[in-house]
This record gives sequence, C-alpha cells and structure tokens, in this order.
Amino acid sequence: MDITAQKPAAPPSPGPAAPEDKGAARGATRPGDRIFLGFSRGSGIFVLVLMAAIAAFLTYRASLAISKDEANFFTSFEWNPTGVPPEFGIAVLAFGTVVSSVIAMVIAVPISVGIALFITHYAPRRLGGTVGYVIDLLAAVPSIVYGLWGAIVLVPHMDGLYGWLDDYLGWTGVFAWEGGPARSLLTVGILLALMILPIITNVSREVFRQVPRMHEEAALALGATRWEVIRMSVLPFGRSGVISASMLGLGRALGETMAVAMVLSPSFDISASLLDAGGGTFAQNIASKFNEATVMGQDALIASGMVLFVITLLVNGAARLIIARRKEYSGANA
Repeated sequence: MDITAQKPAAPPSPGPAAPEDKGAARGATRPGDRIFLGFSRGSGIFVLVLMAAIAAFLTYRASLAISKDEANFFTSFEWNPTGVPPEFGIAVLAFGTVVSSVIAMVIAVPISVGIALFITHYAPRRLGGTVGYVIDLLAAVPSIVYGLWGAIVLVPHMDGLYGWLDDYLGWTGVFAWEGGPARSLLTVGILLALMILPIITNVSREVFRQVPRMHEEAALALGATRWEVIRMSVLPFGRSGVISASMLGLGRALGETMAVAMVLSPSFDISASLLDAGGGTFAQNIASKFNEATVMGQDALIASGMVLFVITLLVNGAARLIIARRKEYSGANA
C-alpha cells in the first residue's frame, strides 16, 4: 500500500455558531447598549466641558482684575481692589489656606488611620459597627453646625491649650501667645481636622477591609504579632487608599468656607506665631466679601478663587501620581 498516495484528511468545517454566541454578537448593537454607551460617553465629555468652562471663566475674570492691579498679585499683603489705584494680593490668603490645611492634615490623618484600624482589626464587631456609625454621622453634619460649635464652644476653651503651648514651646516663636481670643489659624486647623476626620476614616476603613485574609493569616502563621501583621500586611496594602482618603480630606480643608469664616478673625497680615489671631483663607475671604464687592472687587475675588482652583488641581494631580506609583498595593491587583 502506497502511504505517500494518501491525501491528508480535510480539517473539520466549523459548525454553526451557538445561539449564545449570536446573542452576544447581537448584544453589542442592541438599542439599550447604544443608549447606555452614548449616555456614558456624554457624561464624560460633559465633565471635561464643565471643567474647561470653569477654567475659562476664572481665567477671563481674573485677567481683568490682575491687569489693573498695581501691586504684586502673588506677594502683596494688601487687599484694596476698590482703591485708586487698586492694590491687592494673595500672599496672606495663600499662607492661611496652606497652613490651616496642613495643621488639619497633621492632626486628622494619624487619628483617622488609627480609628480605621481599630474598627477593622481590634474592636469587636458590635463595637466596631457602633463606632463606624458615629463616624458616618459626623460626616453628615453641615459645615455651618461645625462653625457654630467652633465659635461658641471651641474658641473659648482653647485658652488652656494656648497657655500650655506658650509655656513649653513659646521659645520657638511659632507657639508664642500674648493673650487674646483664640481665633487663630491653629484653632481653624483643629476645627478643619474634626471636619475631615470622617472622610479619611471612612475611606481608610473600607480599604483596610479589602486586605486579603490570606496575607494576614500567613503573617500570623509565621509568628507575627498583631502590630506586625498590620505593619507588614495591612498598611502596605492600604497605603494608596489612605493617600486617596487624605487627598479627599485635604480638598475639603482647602475649600472650607463657613466654618472658617465663623471662627477666624480675619486680617491681612502674616504672624510668625500660629496662636495669634488673624490671617485669612481663600474661601473665607471670598465668602465674607463677595456680596458687598464692586465689579472690580468681584474680579479680584475671582482671581483669588482661580488660584485656589489651581492649587486643588495640583493636589489631586499629585495624589494621582503617588497612587499610580504604588498601584501594586491596590486591591484590584491583590
């Protein structure tokens, strides 16, 4: 028998597509999918257009004011846009906004991470649920209520803390206190810390709950203590989430208006001591002066708002870069 004469068997012809395959192919062209795709795409485009419109409005109105400003807009301590000639600057506002927000972050972030770890890894389930519920309630309190509490309760009771700081740290100049009401950037920072604490705690808590159980069990099996488990397994996994939560809290602190306006005693000067009354923030200055401002004054306030807008964008961009560099710790990659 001649083997070479045999023809190779023809490959089997593909059969008809299964009904589910046809349905999947048709699913991409169904009216509901097209509508949903258009709605989703339109929503994304709308956000970009809205941001561009806000940026264009702020830039246009700010350019009108800055072109008439006879002082240095970035370094001047004056705020007199209705003068002849108009002179105004954002040095005091930028300093107050950044300092009060940094104080709030220094206080709120460690406490928030500690509360989140307590709820997820230390507290009994019933106690953890109760604490989490209280934190959720704090997040729902309006800013004006925080402001009233800060002006009526917090400010009068800060004298003891201010006196202690002056006695032991007054030699630094940063915590020197000469008496007077505690309507300073330090008080504002403490109040802002209370306001952003629920935001950071809630996000951090949800991130810590996503830590793979096998990571913790493996560390415990190797003889690690509870703290070593948290340090080696939980915190590295949730670091990017904590950073995201902190940036959300920072954004809230940078733009807070009513609570700051009710607690701070505004003045356009910069003091070396955090305990001296005075200072100002972008949001507080805009809220307190916009209704009574002239057209030129409104343009000047909008120019300061543009700077706050840029600062917020830079903060969010920096957070995204940090998270992108540490994406190996995200829950999606676990």
